[in-house]
Amino acid sequence: MTPHRDGGGAPPGRTVEAELKAVVRDPAAVRARLHALAGPGRAEVYRDTYYDLPDGSLARGDRELRLRTVTGPAGSRTLLTWKDARLDTVSGAKPEAETAVADPAGAAAVLHGLGYRPALAFEKHCRNHPLRRDGRELLATLVEVPELTGVFLEVETVCGEDELPAALAAVRGVLAELGVPPADLTAEAYTDAVAAARGRSGGV
Repeated sequence: MTPHRDGGGAPPGRTVEAELKAVVRDPAAVRARLHALAGPGRAEVYRDTYYDLPDGSLARGDRELRLRTVTGPAGSRTLLTWKDARLDTVSGAKPEAETAVADPAGAAAVLHGLGYRPALAFEKHCRNHPLRRDGRELLATLVEVPELTGVFLEVETVCGEDELPAALAAVRGVLAELGVPPADLTAEAYTDAVAAARGRSGGV
C-alpha cells in the first residue's frame, strides 16, 4: 500500500496489506461514486520495477521485491517494498514491509549487489481516494496500466494478520458502496498481466 505510514498505530506482528481488486465495467459510474464518497482524489503515476533472483525464485514463491517511484502533485517519492506470499487465494492480501528510499539509484545498486536483478518494469496511472470505514483507513484506487485494456479498482487497508477477516470485510463494504459486484473481482496480478501482454506482442 503506497500511502505514507508512520508506523505509530501499526499492530504487533506482521503487517498485512488487505486488498481486493476488481475489473471496472462502468468507469464513469465508479468515478462518480468515488467522488461522492471521498472527493476528487489524487492523481499519481507509479513507476514500478520488480526485482528477482536470476532463478526467478521470488516470483515462483509468490513473493515480490519492488522499487516504486510515485509522481504526483506533491512531487516524487520512492518506496522499497517486500511482499510475502498471499495469505489466501481470493484476495491479494499479503504480509508487507515498506520503507521510504531517499536515493533510488543507491537502492537499486544495493539490490544489484545482493544478487537481485530487474525482472519487470511498468507504469500504473492511479487516482487515489483515501476514506475511512468501520474505524479503518482505506484507500480506493482507480488504476489504468497503459499496456492493459480496461480500468481496475483496488480497495485496500493495512492490518495485523489476526485482523485480516475484519479488514477484508471493510474492503468488501467499500466495493459494495461503489456498486462493484463480487463477480468482478480478479486475483490476477498486474505483473502477470503485463508479462502476458508483452508475450503476445513480442515485447520484453
